[in-house]
Amino acid sequence: MKVLFIGDIVGRVGREALKKVLPALQSKHQPHLVIVNGENAASGRGITKAIARQFFELGVHGITMGNHTWDNKDIFDWIDDEPRLVRPANYAPEAPGVGSALVRGNGKELGIVSVQGRAFLPPINCPFREAERLLDELRRRTPFTLVDFHAEATSEKIAMGWYLDGKASLVVGTHTHVQTNDDTILPQGTAYLTDVGMVGSKEGVLGMQRDAVLHRFLTQLPARFVVDEGKWQFHAVLAELDDATGKASRLTKIRWTEEEWLLI
Repeated sequence: MKVLFIGDIVGRVGREALKKVLPALQSKHQPHLVIVNGENAASGRGITKAIARQFFELGVHGITMGNHTWDNKDIFDWIDDEPRLVRPANYAPEAPGVGSALVRGNGKELGIVSVQGRAFLPPINCPFREAERLLDELRRRTPFTLVDFHAEATSEKIAMGWYLDGKASLVVGTHTHVQTNDDTILPQGTAYLTDVGMVGSKEGVLGMQRDAVLHRFLTQLPARFVVDEGKWQFHAVLAELDDATGKASRLTKIRWTEEEWLLI
């Protein structure tokens, strides 16, 4: 089984890059399931129902979220009606939506879990225990499971990889928007990457216009961050899983820039 996970999609540039690149990746790699992180998809903050629908129409099977889940307030009107979108599971039990889901595609089923870190982010419930609990439930249905750990600290992400080794097929980090070079398969068969990276402008700072970010760093004064409209970069990871056990056999990083794409 093949699972394609695409990093944080940032704004219009990220959405357009997904529209251009995903069909080629589907043709080349033929993944059974495609999962994206969509928490920055709407102007860099949150997601809308229309954008989620667009992703599904492109062939995405599941969407994970993060700390910007609630930034578009209309999400409260539709999140309970879209089980393929998973917000961090370690929010309070009263939060709408779901933190895990079983998604289907091309004759396969994949359990997906979203959890949010606590280091340098708002304190919420324990992501480690919640991820383990949900994986226990999902593995009763399928051996194929993915955890998106939306976290700031690399140490917390690496710790999660070790904690879930042998309990998840794939553990990937999101949120920091920079693809890391530590892709590995852990001893008990879990594929791991600290951060998948992002899909959005490579000419800004983490997808945002760089002038505003520089102003903030130089002056420590408030600045309004706006999604950058420059040329895009595209980051993803492809995991190949054993059909019998769900353990990972291979993990491949994917990295494209708009300039490289134009040469195809």
